[in-house]
Amino acid sequence: MLAVGLQAPARQGVQRMKINVTVDCTPKELRESLGWPDVEPLQREMLERVSQMMQEGVIGADPMSLMRPFLAPNTQAFEAMQKAFMQAFQPGTTGRDRAKKD
Repeated sequence: MLAVGLQAPARQGVQRMKINVTVDCTPKELRESLGWPDVEPLQREMLERVSQMMQEGVIGADPMSLMRPFLAPNTQAFEAMQKAFMQAFQPGTTGRDRAKKD
């Protein structure tokens, strides 16, 4: 279901009007009505290729290499945050203990 709400800007002496439109359709129906292409066959083919490459152990077909283009160019900040979280959940240590370790 797609819901669209429109609201006219308020002007002095003019009543506001609010319009709601609800469209109940499947993703396929919406895609067709907007003229968007059906990319499901392409997605299926790409997933099959990636799966095959991963099973064969092709270099660059590991999950991290595949996701790298979608991640920020500098992943050091993410890795530092990940390390901090991992240290925060180590049993038997306090924040001061961890600060002394690093």
